[in-house]
Amino acid sequence: MHVDELGEENPRVCSQEGKWRLVMSWLSTVAHTKVRGLTEIISNANIPIWHHEDNFLRQLAQKVPHKLNNPKFNDPHIKANLLLQAHLSRMQLSAELQSDTEEILSKAIRLIQARVDVLSCYGWLSSAVAALELAQMVTQAMWSQDSYLKQLPHFTSEHIKRCTDKGVESVFDIMEMEDEEWNALLQLTDNQITDVARFCNRYPNIELSYEVVDKDSIRSGRPVMVLVQLQREEEVTGPVIVPLFPEKREDGWWVVIGDTKSSSLISIKRLALQQKAKAKLDFVAPATGARNYTLYFMSDTYMGRDQEYKFSVDVKEAETDNDSD
Repeated sequence: MHVDELGEENPRVCSQEGKWRLVMSWLSTVAHTKVRGLTEIISNANIPIWHHEDNFLRQLAQKVPHKLNNPKFNDPHIKANLLLQAHLSRMQLSAELQSDTEEILSKAIRLIQARVDVLSCYGWLSSAVAALELAQMVTQAMWSQDSYLKQLPHFTSEHIKRCTDKGVESVFDIMEMEDEEWNALLQLTDNQITDVARFCNRYPNIELSYEVVDKDSIRSGRPVMVLVQLQREEEVTGPVIVPLFPEKREDGWWVVIGDTKSSSLISIKRLALQQKAKAKLDFVAPATGARNYTLYFMSDTYMGRDQEYKFSVDVKEAETDNDSD
């Protein structure tokens, strides 16, 4: 399926654009691949192995969290995997390896978005959600289990520990602090505090409301339409502040409807959001009975801003000729 921008139709049909040379590699993986597998897929980058570099890669393989099975350290795919894991772990690398990492990262987001495209076409919910989570991780240079405070500029593990010990666990908790509390708890320079404040001013606070159109008259085989309205609360917008990502990034958003029981992706829309936006998602009503769905609202840049909403529809029997009389 080609994932269109807001306002365009979104047919669940595979586009030719999505059928890249990487598709066969993607489809060879298990449908419900988690982040570890996705990391391996994104590592399909063609980067050179320099002389004696395999020795350093062997050492790096012992430090990264996801160990590789029988790795060949003269394999560019293994190198790409290790460098991507090092990026997510914020490890210090040599200038040469950092340059190679930036080359991988410059391609990673496009690969992830294309993978979401393909996964959506095949209706694989959990893998599509995991891919969007990976986009957040790559952008922010952190793992999904890390504290969301790690996104803040200049925040080290010591800063995060001091905050969590005081019950400050989210970016919004930081934003609610008084200046005196900032100074006592964060112990940052004035310039560093300015950087933190700048990030907080752009950190998205988005109100979402949705409506299932004609919810009480949904019939099997007929379209179901879900209207989503989005309102951004913060006034300052602009590129995402990501000092560890090598390119400028604008925040992107995805609205997804899925059936978690069958792990099926039902409908998806990608959109840009300034202050307000609307999205229309539709799908064909299944067989009769009560059907439960989850509406996901996900960022592809920020961590900690995803939202989920449960809703259900009672699908009635398909219309007959008598019904239409």
